[in-house]
Amino acid sequence: MTKARTRWPRQRDAEDSLPPEGGTTHLATVQPTELETCLRACAAHSGKLVAGLDRRRTALAEALRNLLATHAGMEQTSSGGSPIPLLRRTAKAGSGSALVLGDKLLDPLLAVGNKALDCGYEDELKLAILITDTVLTQRKRSRAGWRLRARTLEAMGAETAAVEAYEHYLDLTDEDGFGVAAKTAGLRVGAERQSELLRKLERDCPDAAAFVGRSVTDSWAEGLELHGRGAWNEARPRLIGALLTQERAGAPVPEIQEALAQYLGLALEVSGAAGSGGSTRGNTGTGDLALLTDLIALYAEQRRTRMRGPIADPTFGGVEWTTLGEFRNRIAGKSICLIANSQRVGTGSMGAEIDAYDLVVRFNSYKIDPSATGKRTDIHATIHKHGFNWDQKVHTRLVFGGTSGDWKYSLRNRLVPGAQQYLGDESLRWPLRDIGKVGADVWPAIPTSGFNMLWLLDYLDVSTQLDLIGFDFYESGAYRLPAAMKMPITSVHEYTSEKAWVMERAQSVTDMRIRLR
Repeated sequence: MTKARTRWPRQRDAEDSLPPEGGTTHLATVQPTELETCLRACAAHSGKLVAGLDRRRTALAEALRNLLATHAGMEQTSSGGSPIPLLRRTAKAGSGSALVLGDKLLDPLLAVGNKALDCGYEDELKLAILITDTVLTQRKRSRAGWRLRARTLEAMGAETAAVEAYEHYLDLTDEDGFGVAAKTAGLRVGAERQSELLRKLERDCPDAAAFVGRSVTDSWAEGLELHGRGAWNEARPRLIGALLTQERAGAPVPEIQEALAQYLGLALEVSGAAGSGGSTRGNTGTGDLALLTDLIALYAEQRRTRMRGPIADPTFGGVEWTTLGEFRNRIAGKSICLIANSQRVGTGSMGAEIDAYDLVVRFNSYKIDPSATGKRTDIHATIHKHGFNWDQKVHTRLVFGGTSGDWKYSLRNRLVPGAQQYLGDESLRWPLRDIGKVGADVWPAIPTSGFNMLWLLDYLDVSTQLDLIGFDFYESGAYRLPAAMKMPITSVHEYTSEKAWVMERAQSVTDMRIRLR
């Protein structure tokens, strides 16, 4: 833990745009909102965004333009004339005249909400909440609406409301491909550990009670000033009193965490613990170092579980890492088929033929229908960003990802103990870029999971047979788990490039099978 910074926890007043969770019961409850109100807010927000260096706001601006253009086109088609300007005030709509949120407008609206969430700023988070209010007013069972709402509430630090929204999402889905159950469990455990930490501070410092309910800013400023003068015994009750006041006022979790981190940093400095960078400087009553160690452990645990959820088995069932060389040896001399998640496979009858290969490779959110798709999966190749089928038992799981840190985070959060014997290590994380050294100047598109896997097998060149089953590059549509069917299909440009690469190497092509070996 680094040396504490001298800054004050935010003092929240009634006029704050994002008040603390305890004073905002509306965050836990969907506020009925008409689509027209939401569209006007989107139009107004679009007018505030100007060209700049913030790529997140640039992406939001583009999503807003797409939403408003889609709505304008719909209005023009339905009225036969020009659409009503969204920023013009009109008379209050009568009964039954509210705009209806149809499928054509739903996806662009949710896209705006997700881009607003990515921005992370207060104004954008408020816009995302307004969008979820609008979606869930008309579509109370929208899984995408509930998940967006939960993620936004979590970003705002309104954890109790976020957990409630996540639970609504889980009630509506059978496949938890986004790891929501683990996230919800982590938020609950994190809240418990935070409460345990604060209770320990409260019991160990009874004098803090005199400062509970006072201005957080004043108590914290006095505590820092006293600490600076070396009067830790007087500073400590004020700092702890400010922390307890934050908790009881329902301050957002990130603010409480920041204040806790600063307090623990000050306490370490005063204790003179090795590596803290401080000394007692004449202080007395620095507290029990064992207690301080317990507090730091609780702080670390509540941060960790909130990020990734509790892990029952840290060894993930004894999974073994596999390197590029080891993976090569395991597939050498084997016949391999790669099964597309396409309607061509889903409506076919090649199940028995597929299961006759030595190794069957499937991708991401694959769906099993034994007569059509076969029933075996030996290798599951998936992008790290979602967790579809990670609970299905396979011999080897290869998880692809372009950024090492994000990839590692996903493995810690999504791996299911006992669901795989071997797991690809970092040498297999991003084959086209890392193994092939094929840069964006040569291959501009982001390689899909299917292409990364196919490129890897072609590069290793140790298979007796290498066949692609049902690869029509989604011309027939997607065949996936139900929860994944609304996920966007990769851009046409990427599939055009990948199809050209495949056809250059194809030895034979039929309606269902492309043979590369």
